[in-house]
Amino acid sequence: MKATTTPSTVAHNAMPPPSAVSTTRTSRVAPHSHIKGLGLTPEGLAVSDGAGFIGQTNAREACGVVVELIKSRKFSGRALLLAGAPGTGKTALALAVSHELGVKVPFCPMVGSEVYSTEVKKTEVLAEAFRRAIGLRIKETKEVYEGEVTELTPAEAENPLSGYGKTVSHVIVGLKTVKGTKQLRLDPTIYEAMLKEKIVVGDVIYIEANTGAVKRVGRSDAYASSYDLESETYVPLPKGDVHKRKELVQDVTLGDLDAANARPQGGQDIMSVMGNLMKSGRTEVTEKLRKEVNKVVKGYVDQGVAEVIPGVVFIDEVHILDIECFTYLNALLESPMAPTVILATNRGNAVVRGTTDVVSPHGIPVDLLDRCLIVKTDTYNREQIAKVVHLRANVEGLKLGPGVLERLAEEGERGSMRYALQLLTPASILAGLSGRNQIEVEDIGEMNELFLDAKTSARNIGSEGGFDGGRM
Repeated sequence: MKATTTPSTVAHNAMPPPSAVSTTRTSRVAPHSHIKGLGLTPEGLAVSDGAGFIGQTNAREACGVVVELIKSRKFSGRALLLAGAPGTGKTALALAVSHELGVKVPFCPMVGSEVYSTEVKKTEVLAEAFRRAIGLRIKETKEVYEGEVTELTPAEAENPLSGYGKTVSHVIVGLKTVKGTKQLRLDPTIYEAMLKEKIVVGDVIYIEANTGAVKRVGRSDAYASSYDLESETYVPLPKGDVHKRKELVQDVTLGDLDAANARPQGGQDIMSVMGNLMKSGRTEVTEKLRKEVNKVVKGYVDQGVAEVIPGVVFIDEVHILDIECFTYLNALLESPMAPTVILATNRGNAVVRGTTDVVSPHGIPVDLLDRCLIVKTDTYNREQIAKVVHLRANVEGLKLGPGVLERLAEEGERGSMRYALQLLTPASILAGLSGRNQIEVEDIGEMNELFLDAKTSARNIGSEGGFDGGRM
């Protein structure tokens, strides 16, 4: 093995020199950190390297059409299949779709192997994923009293149960806004809540008329002092009337509602607590409970209180599912509350798992395949691999010397793009040990001597199944 020639030669296995402790925060760089979206123009055409996505022009434009269908809620209960060789960007496409949809549309990713659990049935795992991908936006109008506290006077009365003490019969609260003032006579339980919130005169609060819940917003800015540092939060005097209506919007999923209703509510005694500890971590939701939740949700939607938002279920490595799961997927896609389903696989003709003689394209039964729109991902050429490597080096903060990008693109074309990307960080460590701040071509050469790519490793396996080098 050649040692890198520097003013002071350092072996590749030497300990790095001690460095000054850095105070800057570093965040972990994930494999798809550079993907920010599909990179499409307003007309739906793919930009060559837009939003961190290189290549895959046709696949990105097809996914752009699907995103528009999902946003217009016209793709519910349908499936999209991303098919292509390993390392061609199928998972990246799904993540780009989730970026395009935004945080308001539920996106539930999973891998095919997640259904094989010892606690929960396979079909239950799929049903949970489908329910988590259906959002419910609840709009609620509440009557509130909001303003700055100008008066806080508890009125006491003789305790009817005992002649020795007095109790609070009611509390008088004065609230002030920009538009006017109002005096309220409130229940003693609300006064207890105000004591818990440590509310005093000069605080800005709001009280819900229906429930009596009290919330301290902050201190009125009229009381702001000239201190440089303060722990108090100052807020402006509320506008409008003291008594007003506020519209609150809350986003939940059907999976959240199922879990909340399925969780057993035990007692507070020691036996109930111990019983809950001994139970399994996951609770199966019955079909009867789901129907009850659906009925309540339908009532909310009919009243105009709630709105159903179908999201996306992304199942990677879908060929890992067996024939039972595929049959259940057909039923779930036909249900009235079904999200959009995106599937990804890298298989060609394969035996459907759970059968012995059923060979099907992509390892998916033909009846489910017939429900899918299929998008093909293409392999990357040398120029595109070079662009991806350059982008990843920028994301990871690595400097590349002359000729390094071309060498890595060559390695990516010979082996795989993933192998070329995986060489970046080890090569940067080797460059750092040699006292350089950028990766040189000889670092890549030494990494090739230390590590093998998948194709080279496969060639090293002899005809008998062992390694020729070690005669295993």
